[in-house]
Amino acid sequence: MNKKVDLNSDLGESFGAYKIGNDENVIPLITSANVACGWHAGDSLVMQKTVSLCKGAGIAVGAHPGYPDLMGFGRRALSVTPAEMKSYIMYQVGALQTFLRADGMTLQHVKPHGAMYNAAAKDIKLSRAICEAIAECAPGAILLCLSGSEMCRAAEECGILYASEVFADRAYEDDGSLVARSKPGAVITDDETMTKLSISNPAIIPELAVVDASFAASMPRALAANTGMEMARMAMTASRMMASFFNFLCFAFMIFSLRRLIFSFCFYFFLFRF
Repeated sequence: MNKKVDLNSDLGESFGAYKIGNDENVIPLITSANVACGWHAGDSLVMQKTVSLCKGAGIAVGAHPGYPDLMGFGRRALSVTPAEMKSYIMYQVGALQTFLRADGMTLQHVKPHGAMYNAAAKDIKLSRAICEAIAECAPGAILLCLSGSEMCRAAEECGILYASEVFADRAYEDDGSLVARSKPGAVITDDETMTKLSISNPAIIPELAVVDASFAASMPRALAANTGMEMARMAMTASRMMASFFNFLCFAFMIFSLRRLIFSFCFYFFLFRF
């Protein structure tokens, strides 16, 4: 099976008089976008503009619904019921779909944002509510899930399409969840470290991976490295094989040299003895 990496980034986070992000420079570097739907970020004009920019660049568009928490950028945990979660998803996805239809586009995927994403990753009931909402208001859309999370399980139960997601610029806990941003080292800013972690952690890289590329505009080398994750792994494997072969040759040469040394010693020993 061919592996595919979709370079994906959050967009459309500006609102009103406040400009957030660098959408115009990020869009040419990605293949799909998560567009904020107005609750944690974005507004109607920004949503409309972002959809048009994505259409012009030929990239896919997904909804990025979050908690109604503009002040906290949707990163503060809220206590919500499955029914509330379902309505939150349907409300925001429906808003973005209106702009997509007006531009002759279709919704490719849905990715919950921030605290909503983290809560659903560990709560199967909230995950099921998200999947039910997608099945009803956006059938055929792909749910972007944290790899190995409850969202993946719920998507399989509900029979909707899903793609596992990994983050090149985030640290992971032992259970596969993202390290909370409040902890030191949660966000990785060094491009070489991002590349090494992405390549050396195959457990979180499934057959279809979506790599968050929000760092792409400022770190093109890391972006390029992650685009070629599979090639890099193959190169590393080949390098190890070559190193092993070289070690074998060295060992064989050493044995051959040792045999010659022993033969010479025996020859001179018997020569001078007799």
